Amino acid sequence: MKESYFQSQVILLARLHGWLVMHTRAVEIRPGVWKTPLQGHAGYPDLTLAHKTRGVIFAELKSDIGRLSEKQELWLSTLNDAGMETHVWRPKDIQAISDRLAKGPDRD
Repeated sequence: MKESYFQSQVILLARLHGWLVMHTRAVEIRPGVWKTPLQGHAGYPDLTLAHKTRGVIFAELKSDIGRLSEKQELWLSTLNDAGMETHVWRPKDIQAISDRLAKGPDRD
């Protein structure tokens, strides 16, 4: 499954469950050259999801065989260390993603 299709599925699920969704899209600056216009550190997660009662989630989306870059790992570990909920979601996780978006996080 293409990452873009998977991303569309996750965004649709999030919206259906009442989450606010933030994703920054890349733009083609010239034929074949894509950039994401950001200011700051590279590697920021693909999605930031916020719900007034279910929390805030930072999610990096990957294909079933995709790997995190060092910059993506740094962002996720820093956010996690700061107490934020982070995930690396893959198409095979779609049921768990839907379950998480439908309810609050599991607490110990």
